[in-house]
Amino acid sequence: MPKMFSEAAAQCQRITLHGPSMGTRWSATLDADDSLDMNALQHDLATAVDQVDQQMSPWKPNSDLMRVNRAPVNAWVEVPAEMLEVLACALDVHQQSAGAFDPCVGRLVNAWGFGAQGDVPNAHAIPIARQSQPSAARACVELDSIAGKVCKRAPLQLDLCGIAKGFAVDRMAHVLQEHGVRHALAGLDGELRAVGAQSSGASWSVALESPELDRRAVRGVIELEDLAVATSGDYRRCLEVGGARLAHTMDPRRWAPVNNGVASVTVLASSCMQADAWTTALLVAGPDEGLAMAQRMGMDVLFLMRRGEGLIELGLGRFGRAAKLKA
Repeated sequence: MPKMFSEAAAQCQRITLHGPSMGTRWSATLDADDSLDMNALQHDLATAVDQVDQQMSPWKPNSDLMRVNRAPVNAWVEVPAEMLEVLACALDVHQQSAGAFDPCVGRLVNAWGFGAQGDVPNAHAIPIARQSQPSAARACVELDSIAGKVCKRAPLQLDLCGIAKGFAVDRMAHVLQEHGVRHALAGLDGELRAVGAQSSGASWSVALESPELDRRAVRGVIELEDLAVATSGDYRRCLEVGGARLAHTMDPRRWAPVNNGVASVTVLASSCMQADAWTTALLVAGPDEGLAMAQRMGMDVLFLMRRGEGLIELGLGRFGRAAKLKA
């Protein structure tokens, strides 16, 4: 081990901070010395995550997101800069993914029983949601970053659940850096971002979860350093309807839950917001279109495909060059 890492590691202690938010828990594991004000850091991390929740949650009637959803068509609504940043990224990924990622799926999410309006599919609401689903989100949502406003050009309902948690992790990373932390791993519900490496110089090792329905198991390990990772899959949030299992991710092009044999998609990116959005986009796009899309954009991505009783790995970038991930 290089001497500078040995000295840095000797001065640091491993600390884990955590708290509830967004229906789950956030955490931050860091290597820091005694000069760091842990109470202030805990407060600022919790505030950063809660702020994202207060702005973008479809479960909070008074969130900025729900204010936009209740606003009439063609009305300009003032929203926080953070929400504008997330909406801009969501619309960009929507365009680059040929509509596989869509922030305008709010009505579909609710109609299929995955939103705040019920926990079972609504046979009456589903066809209505299909008819109101816009074909091009960018043409139906207008942003004014200078004025800090957003305008719906169609009677749509926004849903940022496929990107907001990743953004919250990025906000945590920013808070850590503002407090002078150089070695940390921030996480929220499986979305992770590394700030630097560990104080020892080693990368942060994080588990890749096996997409199993009835238990939590590790399939492999991913090493992170100044990098974010996110995973989307068909195995955590789902509904059983008539003997069929419906995944919570909406395919806006089929107006229905995704059903293409993809068990999970894992993406590495410089920001967790980007990684979060692209895991959803590639999960919806499926193995053929999704892999071609990821290859065209030079992404680091791992698809786990269901084949009979087993799984097949399809990887690009770091996942393609590395040895196969195994439990």
